[in-house]
Amino acid sequence: MEKTEFRAEDGRPSDRRGPIRWIVSKVARYAWLPAAALALSVLNNVAFSALQVFVGRGFGAVAEAASRGASADQLGRAVLPAAVALAVAAFVQGVSGIGRNLSFEFLAQRLERDARAELYASLLGKSATWHARNKIGDLMARATNDVHFLNLMFSPGVLFIMDAALTMFVPLIYIAAISPRLLLVPALFSLALALTLADYARRLEPIADAQRESFGAMNAKLEDAIEGIEVVKSNVAEASEKAGFLETAWRVRDLYVRQAMVQARYWPLLAFAVAWGLGFLHALSLWKRGLLPDLGAVVSAMLLWNGFRFATFMSVFTFQLLQMGLASARRVLATMNDESGIDENPGGRQGRIEGRIEFRDVGFSYGGESVLRNLSFVVEPGETVAVVGRTGSGKTSVLRLVNRIFDPDEGQVLVDGVDAREWSLEALRSQTAVIEQDVFLFSRPVAANIAFGREDASPSEIEAAARAAQAHGFVSALPKGYDEVVGERGTTLSGGQKQRVAIARALLADPRVLLLDDATSAIDAATEDEIRAAMDGARKGRTTFLVTHRLAQIRRADRILVLDRGELVAQGRHEELYETVPAYRRLFERTA
Repeated sequence: MEKTEFRAEDGRPSDRRGPIRWIVSKVARYAWLPAAALALSVLNNVAFSALQVFVGRGFGAVAEAASRGASADQLGRAVLPAAVALAVAAFVQGVSGIGRNLSFEFLAQRLERDARAELYASLLGKSATWHARNKIGDLMARATNDVHFLNLMFSPGVLFIMDAALTMFVPLIYIAAISPRLLLVPALFSLALALTLADYARRLEPIADAQRESFGAMNAKLEDAIEGIEVVKSNVAEASEKAGFLETAWRVRDLYVRQAMVQARYWPLLAFAVAWGLGFLHALSLWKRGLLPDLGAVVSAMLLWNGFRFATFMSVFTFQLLQMGLASARRVLATMNDESGIDENPGGRQGRIEGRIEFRDVGFSYGGESVLRNLSFVVEPGETVAVVGRTGSGKTSVLRLVNRIFDPDEGQVLVDGVDAREWSLEALRSQTAVIEQDVFLFSRPVAANIAFGREDASPSEIEAAARAAQAHGFVSALPKGYDEVVGERGTTLSGGQKQRVAIARALLADPRVLLLDDATSAIDAATEDEIRAAMDGARKGRTTFLVTHRLAQIRRADRILVLDRGELVAQGRHEELYETVPAYRRLFERTA
């Protein structure tokens, strides 16, 4: 099981037992931010409600003074206390609002950062088998779009939900302070709104889940087309690819239309207008019956209703963000919790590898199909072994079992007499270098590609490795030399150039075990002759597995393993195998 996990700066791991637990565990790391936001939001809403009350008191004071025939100066003096209180409340509301918004924005950005870092660490720890069965485009959607929705869920989502709840609760307290009789209509409306929101969130949840899944599928379709653009164009398949992408895009569009239909039928916006009118009539009737102190109390009560309007309006928007955030959290968490099949065993065996590799009754299957069966052999330290056989015989699988890209289904792969699974994966792979036929280079400078995994390497060490791999000549001829940034996947270099950069990378790593999987397939014969001496030097003192069709290299191996349909049918030197093993001789003759 994959063990790579992300720990925050305080060293605490995340709680991955559910999306809400996961989110709460992240928020808890920055508990002072939501606490500060809550305190500031309470202060903000107290100031907001006080503003409405002071406006009403000012109106009442003016109305009373005017009824007594007061002059303009007298009217001004009557309203002055309310005006001063109004200014103070407005200042407090503004400052506390800024602080509240900043607190939530900081929290949202840190949550997005931590979630993306945790997901990235998890993806790096997954096995090659896990990555092979997951679509890159969908993983990219989870790492970018889904993680960003966690940000939006908090700012403005949770921020507005908290603020909306307070803009209903605090005004209710102020209304009760004016007169408990005024609570009838707003209390009934608040209850009805809470029940409606619960139903609204319930109907949005499956739509939000489907939206995130369909967006991931659309992203995966786009990634497939762009990654394979040369195949698309060479087969004149633009029209069919366009039609397939449009089908996934329409699926996303239909789900957003469904969301809009749910929002369009959201009745509280209309109900608020009706409740506001009923509240006004109720307040007037109480005033006429002398149950309120003055007309200013009616004005204050109706202004306090503005809090209910804000809560009702924002609930349409914020609960959608909440559901989208929870759906995204479920997708991100599902990715991290999905078993990868490889245990990194960080507490496993450390130390220097001598290079004795033993396969003991190894069986391995891929995708339900048996690839290797009852495979047993021993490679001594410093020995070079060529693995040959027809296509599909399991040659590459042998190499990938050595450095635990895969684990065997049966039997054991022993490194220095110890099961490879008992070694720390970092210790094992840091002493194993792989050069494959399909070389992958990052869109980085040539020097950075050579030093990948050895970021502490000096320029002189990088150049020495490049010289040994016969790469220094063409690298020096690049416009910026070793600082030249190669295109994505190294597209600005030829196949032979990419392989020489990969060989230089392996030489710089100074591994104990070399795994060469058709490493010189894209190199012409003249360049191969130049590299051969360097490779012979690199193999000295190192255990080397060599998968190749080049007979010149096969002949130079200390021993040759002949595979046929996943089984070891013979092993030995070239001359004896050619004379005694018909399957090997046919392979030799066919290649020649």
